[in-house]
Amino acid sequence: MDQQVVVMDNGLVNVTLSIPIGVVLGIQYGGIENLLKPNGDNRPGYWDVVWDYPDSPKQLKNSYDHLEGTSFSVVMENENQVEVSFMRTWDNSSHNDNGLVPLNVDKRFVMLRGHSGFYSYAIFERLEEGPDFNMYQGRIVFKLNDTLFQYMAISDERPRIMPTTNDRDHGQVLDYQEAVLLTNPSNPKLKGEVDDKYQYSIENKDNRVHGWICSDPMVGFWMITPSDEFRTGGPLKQDLTSHVGPTVLSMFFSTHYAGDNLTMKFRDGEPWKKVFGPVLIYLNSVSPYEDPSYEDPSRFLWEDAKEQMLIETEHWPYDFPLSEDYLSSNERSLVSGRLLVRDRYINESLITASNAYVGLALPGHIGSWQIEHKGYQFWTQADTEGYFLIKDIRPGNYCLYAWMPGFVGDYKYDDYLNVESGEYMRLGELIYDPPRQGPTLWEIGIPDRSAAEFFVPDPNPKFMNNLTDKFRQYGLWDRYTDLYPYKDLVFTVGVDNYEKDWFFAQVNRKLGNKTYESTTWQIHFDIEEVDHMGNYTLLLALASAHEAELEVRINDSDMYFTTGFIGKDNAIARHGIHGIYLLFIVSISPSSKLVNGRNIVYLKQSRGSSPFRGVMYDYIRLEGPQSAYSN
Repeated sequence: MDQQVVVMDNGLVNVTLSIPIGVVLGIQYGGIENLLKPNGDNRPGYWDVVWDYPDSPKQLKNSYDHLEGTSFSVVMENENQVEVSFMRTWDNSSHNDNGLVPLNVDKRFVMLRGHSGFYSYAIFERLEEGPDFNMYQGRIVFKLNDTLFQYMAISDERPRIMPTTNDRDHGQVLDYQEAVLLTNPSNPKLKGEVDDKYQYSIENKDNRVHGWICSDPMVGFWMITPSDEFRTGGPLKQDLTSHVGPTVLSMFFSTHYAGDNLTMKFRDGEPWKKVFGPVLIYLNSVSPYEDPSYEDPSRFLWEDAKEQMLIETEHWPYDFPLSEDYLSSNERSLVSGRLLVRDRYINESLITASNAYVGLALPGHIGSWQIEHKGYQFWTQADTEGYFLIKDIRPGNYCLYAWMPGFVGDYKYDDYLNVESGEYMRLGELIYDPPRQGPTLWEIGIPDRSAAEFFVPDPNPKFMNNLTDKFRQYGLWDRYTDLYPYKDLVFTVGVDNYEKDWFFAQVNRKLGNKTYESTTWQIHFDIEEVDHMGNYTLLLALASAHEAELEVRINDSDMYFTTGFIGKDNAIARHGIHGIYLLFIVSISPSSKLVNGRNIVYLKQSRGSSPFRGVMYDYIRLEGPQSAYSN
């Protein structure tokens, strides 16, 4: 090997890194000389970011910086631990010439005695004297040897024999470059399926372990991410995992399923520092004679990886990282309390916020946690009685946020929480008053920030994949046209069932030759006697919006309400059943818009021209005047 290298070896795993760049060149394990992509790729294991300057010319927009180090040091080396550092310090004098993101970067790699794998983390720092810039994505990437690894596992429901890069190269690119129809794959069983890396996305809260398996010898390569605290966008943010390559990722931040809302924009000398990771690259193996009770050794490797993930999460925060910017457990804090819901139209008594998601994030407006991207977030799920305990909080100034399955909107605690090191903050009982103006006259869907409960069609047989979640199938946007070729969806309250009769996304209708037109959906409902002295309220909770505009018309009136241009989360194209949550409350006054008997609400998604423009509804509710409520 011509370049200078450093080798970490604990007797189980041997890892070779380049000096001073800090690229992982080789991983030796389980009798395999190198698990990574063979020679010819000088960057098989690396960190990178996507970034640009606000005034960058088009050809320099969204540039990749592989964060190559310029200095190397051994932070610790003893019989129990090795930690090495690859650093790069920002030089403000040449920022327009070197193509490097204006950050100080410290990449760390750690190997522990007796551990079957190694850890990596990084500290990014933006200095006050640095120029303005945007940052879109940050991750660690491993490209595996494609002659060894062909089986991928992301969850219990999504283990999969995967196509190869060559299969994709010789397939048919579909509506966008990531989606490829496999026309002549090396594995005939995959012929006719669509491969798209976005089919393998997962929400942050569930993205703990994923990876690949080599069948001969039986070796697993796993990415374990034990905490969400350094990820952006909160627990529901979706992101990439493993995909064809074979490629293994840990995504720390990105604009996927959110758009520009999650672009990190640094302006006017704003200082910033953040620790990403550590994550564990975990390796395991099994001999077919080791455990004859396992008919499928690959299942054994997956189950073992999940067990290791639980061990890692139990030990978070770790006690071994040596950077002073990584805080150990005794420097962190706790916040506890109980969340209750007050909605007298459901129950005169307070309601326990069962299974509510409760978290701390940087101060912002109600619901801002889902577009927060520079700080740390700490989340937990309340128990069935609404009690919550948020652990391992880094000292700082936060807002406490929450949302509850079954209720619209977001909760935000009135005061800022200034959390100090080693503190236990008890908040007592907190009460959430969800948006409510009057009693429910009718509702469509379940308020859970997802469109999963609505009708998801079977895919076009030409694009059928072996995926358990129907919404992850390719091309579902055009299935609306197949079902509604001439007239749009009409839903009659009290007659139709939203699980069967409400299409999961309001998309545009295909007219042919890649042209699309906007669609108008109708909700038909009856009011026996309109209260002309009171107000009615229409709640529109959206699970997703992409380059859309939703216009509301009531009966024969002109446009009554519009959301304006909303959304860039691209969840329709990327097989997500939700993106950024939006809530619109439309007051229907004067009530003369409504009539006794049959009424119609028209929902027009007015931005046509693209198959991917549209909205996904989470929940729709019509509330009546308070006079309609009786005890």
